[in-house]
Amino acid sequence: MSQRSKRKEEHLALAKMFFNKKISSDFDNIHLMRPALPESKYESQSISTQMFGKKIAAPIYINAMTGGSKQSLMINKVLGQASARAKIPMALGSASILEKEPEQLESFYVARQENPDGLLFANVNPNTSPKTVKKIVNTLNADALQIHLNTIQEAAMPEGDREFYWLNNLKAIKEVIDVPLIIKEVGQGLDKPSILLLEKEGFTNFDLGGSGGTDFAKIENSRRSHPDLSFLEDINLSTPKTLLWLNQIKYQQVSGKLFASGGIRNSLDIFKCLVLGANFVGMASHFLDFAYRGTDELTNEIENIKHQLVMLTALFGLSDISQAPKVKYYLDNNLFTFLKQIK
Repeated sequence: MSQRSKRKEEHLALAKMFFNKKISSDFDNIHLMRPALPESKYESQSISTQMFGKKIAAPIYINAMTGGSKQSLMINKVLGQASARAKIPMALGSASILEKEPEQLESFYVARQENPDGLLFANVNPNTSPKTVKKIVNTLNADALQIHLNTIQEAAMPEGDREFYWLNNLKAIKEVIDVPLIIKEVGQGLDKPSILLLEKEGFTNFDLGGSGGTDFAKIENSRRSHPDLSFLEDINLSTPKTLLWLNQIKYQQVSGKLFASGGIRNSLDIFKCLVLGANFVGMASHFLDFAYRGTDELTNEIENIKHQLVMLTALFGLSDISQAPKVKYYLDNNLFTFLKQIK
């Protein structure tokens, strides 16, 4: 097994070990105002929507997890099967490994084999050559491309990058691919100034990747022999804070979409993201927990979440989940103070 594949296996094992669905969250400090007389009913179609021109069953997606090792092949097979059954999109883990190890292709492509007609996102790091990125997108028949920004992870990773001059390569990649491009964080949160800078450069789709879920600073720090870099685990933004920060300036994208992910624990967290302006909401760790149990277990959990989103849509008096931003809410002190202080 190569060093890169070994790292992929370690990431999976550590993500499973650190996963805690009962952890407290900034989502707990957002309170939605429900009408006692909603004048509505459960409608299964109330949560269906479109993403990149394709109809999906709900505004949720399986976010990037893995690929590039033997175990990740089995996981991506389950994820691909479940996304096909539940009719929701799926993002692959970073395929940048294919630049040096093309023999790992099957561990990614298996998801496309299991879901030939569904929405599938390729994923690469910001240093991947545009030529390689174009080949990966075409080979996987990807409907979109995620490029992940992971400076904290790289800093904590013993073998990680130490230079973060990425913008020019991001622009070069954008010029050679013909599918939508999503800039995403991996668990430390996208900040408003970076989003505004990227928008000026022509990027329009952003996956916020806030803290509260898989913590790659913690994962990489646990792989280190020395020194301890656990302080990096505190340099982050939660998904609610990022969404609220953007709402503060009445952030409106002209043609792109906001993907909220990071620390999403349940259907209410999903609904709160939509209330705060997200277009789609992704889960990784939560779905990975069920993926280890098999396709049926994961599919059932996705269907449960979809049913609960139908319920929430009706309870808040909405005929369609796209109306979620109309729901009023109030914030507990820590989020209220954050908004008062942040510029």
